[in-house]
Amino acid sequence: MSEQIPIVEAFRVMTANKSLSEEELHDLIRDGIHAALARRFDGPVDAEIEILPDGDIKIVVLKEVVEEVEDPARQIRLEEARWDDPDFQVGDLMEIPVNFRDFGRGAVMAAKQRIIQRVREGERDKIREEFNDRVGELVSGEVQSIQRGTLVVLLNRAREAEAIIPWREQNPRERFRQGESIRAVLKKLEETPRGPRLILSRADPLFVAALFALEVPEIYQGLIEDKEIVREAGGRTKVAVSSRDESVDPVGACVGVKGSRVQAVVSELGGERIDIVPWHPDPEIFARRALAPARVAKVISDSSRRVITAIVDEDQLSLAIGRNGQNVRLASQLIGWQIDLYSSRDWMERGAESVLFGGDEEYEVADFPLSELDGISPASLAALEAAGISSFFDVLDMDKQDFLQVPGIGEEEAASLMALIDELTVVEEVEAQARKAPEATAEAGAEATAEAEAAVEVGADAAADAEAAPDAEEEVAELPEQTEDDLRAEADGELAGAEQLVAEERGS
Repeated sequence: MSEQIPIVEAFRVMTANKSLSEEELHDLIRDGIHAALARRFDGPVDAEIEILPDGDIKIVVLKEVVEEVEDPARQIRLEEARWDDPDFQVGDLMEIPVNFRDFGRGAVMAAKQRIIQRVREGERDKIREEFNDRVGELVSGEVQSIQRGTLVVLLNRAREAEAIIPWREQNPRERFRQGESIRAVLKKLEETPRGPRLILSRADPLFVAALFALEVPEIYQGLIEDKEIVREAGGRTKVAVSSRDESVDPVGACVGVKGSRVQAVVSELGGERIDIVPWHPDPEIFARRALAPARVAKVISDSSRRVITAIVDEDQLSLAIGRNGQNVRLASQLIGWQIDLYSSRDWMERGAESVLFGGDEEYEVADFPLSELDGISPASLAALEAAGISSFFDVLDMDKQDFLQVPGIGEEEAASLMALIDELTVVEEVEAQARKAPEATAEAGAEATAEAEAAVEVGADAAADAEAAPDAEEEVAELPEQTEDDLRAEADGELAGAEQLVAEERGS
């Protein structure tokens, strides 16, 4: 008995830092002894193992008495059983006491390995239980080592858990050294042959979401929801937020007083730019906001293809595009639609070419039902649809008189429709630019004639003055004739130049 007590104590010391209860320790010892008995008896045995309060271990192996032995580990022949007790009969159970000190080295090693295996399995189960529901949460620890760009992290609260930050999950602008403290988000729990492994990330949008939840109490309380987060680590992040409480400004809450809250997040991200925009269910409105800090002049959507055409002024184009196209790319990911971005000048030039030469380019305005137009009254919509006018292209070329010919459309409704169309699209401007090209010759001639007529009027005024100044009579008489001839010659030159320009455009 005295020789067995140190063995129990040795097991207790071996598992002392594993946070095991007394019952769990005894269960491990029993399992280890079963492994040792299997090694000694050449197979699994039926045994009763009792660990007494004083540390003693009582082991009894049970064997069935049989005529012919098929399993030596569990059975014993009747003749052998009767050597101990002549009263044994077939079917009886023979109890064989076993002393732990009789175990050989191999049996003891088998018991030890079994206990170690069970301890590791228990640790893995605890890791799974602790972290399986914590994906998306912040964890902190210390950089234990750096292996081929992968950071191995020793977590503060789960020092037995294997946690790594692969290179692809790191911010390319950050560098960590061994021993430094680090925070990251738990991205996933990965199963490996060595057990569960925690994959952490500082590049995933989940990291930004976790930081905002830490810094903004309204997010933690559920008053504000981060609808979507897109990110290019080290460069820019766009966050779309919405409020479940109308009295709470989602953008203001995330920014904080004098930008204190968002600045704390920016600092953790190493100076990465963050755009916080209010979420909106309308993709056109959402697209305008997502392209911040640029101001968008016009937005046209094609819901069938999930494409947004955004038109910005020239001075806003570089802001809308961003460095290497980053801003428009992230905005597109944020709203989940493709964004085609044009400057106002580029849009008009491309649209004019399309109208002039019958092109079918992708930059043409997408058609959509009139019912999608905000601001059109139900009565006007019903009158137009009754007349067979149901889409945007149907009203594109209509003027006020055309609207007045539609039954049910009056002066007020026609004026409202014209104003609405002019406000929502730049197509009229595109067509106006397109019409100017083929009519350039007529406009140039008319303009030159007008200038000549003005010159004649100037000459007539000068002649009237000449009556009061006889000395100037000769000069006044020559002025209208000379000015008109010169201007008409100049107009003819402009006319010829405009005709050549149109010919070259059509030829190309």
